[in-house]
Amino acid sequence: MIQRLSHTTLYVTDQDVAKDFYVNKLGFDLKTDQNLGPLRWLTVAPKGQPDFEIILMQVGANNGNDEEAAGQLRSLLENGKMGAMGVFDTADCHKTYAELKARGVQFLQEPKDQFYGIEAVFRDPAGNRFSLTQPK
Repeated sequence: MIQRLSHTTLYVTDQDVAKDFYVNKLGFDLKTDQNLGPLRWLTVAPKGQPDFEIILMQVGANNGNDEEAAGQLRSLLENGKMGAMGVFDTADCHKTYAELKARGVQFLQEPKDQFYGIEAVFRDPAGNRFSLTQPK
């Protein structure tokens, strides 16, 4: 029986840029940063959720992508045509929006009332998009 999801992968185009974004801009905890030869195992976790890790996987990092496929994936990510869409909960969307925007996070939508709460939308440097949601 499956009990929980412990890790999920986000493809990124530059692991150093991704680490800076998730740790210094979003305020996530760095869980693992280990060089495993041709692969760098880099994981972060939202503060307050230590049992869940986001793997920041470099596109083309010996993960089954040949150079042509890796180039196509990088292009799709950078152009916002492919990537993750996640939801991060917050207790105060307006306050968190202001804090993250001041740290340089690029928002695609300012906080807006929705039927499920208040939502703002941002993207990471690789093109992954996230909803920042204050649930009703």
